[in-house]
Amino acid sequence: MNFDLELQELSGTFSVADVVAAMALSFVLSALIGYVYRYTHRNVSYSQSYVQTLVIVGMIVALIMLVVGSNLARAFSLVGALSVVRFRNAVKETRDVGFVFLAMAIGMACGARFYTLAAVGAVVICVVIIVMYKFNWFVLNVQRQVVKVQVPAGDDYTPQIRDVLIKYTSEFELVSTETIRGGALSEVFYTVRLKKGAEPADLVSALQERTSGQRVTVLTGYDTTDL
Repeated sequence: MNFDLELQELSGTFSVADVVAAMALSFVLSALIGYVYRYTHRNVSYSQSYVQTLVIVGMIVALIMLVVGSNLARAFSLVGALSVVRFRNAVKETRDVGFVFLAMAIGMACGARFYTLAAVGAVVICVVIIVMYKFNWFVLNVQRQVVKVQVPAGDDYTPQIRDVLIKYTSEFELVSTETIRGGALSEVFYTVRLKKGAEPADLVSALQERTSGQRVTVLTGYDTTDL
């Protein structure tokens, strides 16, 4: 019985220079995307691990594209193999998904050896992201407050509260009403938008005058007034 142990090299469709160029360019462009993400990140949820993952994803996708080439059977096999991967981490921000797709697209272009397309596409999109960040495009400057009012149970304080809200807010909406302290008090929640020039402390004082001095809390997007 004869065993054929000869190994067949299948990477002859691309040269070592192609592999080096694809890996190097995908690394540089993915790192550029990572730096742009770090520069334009606004919230406190920044993750170094996520940025490093962007670089890794770009290079891995480039490698996958080199493996697939123009072979359809190989492409379907890889799709089946990668479909078993499941990620349990929730994406904190929707823009994070966009950066993942950007890194994948750049990796695909590098792996397909469209080097000019990859470089120009990465630079143009990164410039657009920075411009949107610098000029704060599409911002909606609407600051809303949450008003929490405690009133004695059994009495209807809704008219008094509404009178105060009409005076100090441009719009308001009742969110919920619930009983607390064994039913001794009712707690009413409103979302409001203060009128120009109105202060949260003024709203709190006016509400306390109408609710027998009960606890009133105004929560804003930037500070908390709790008297």
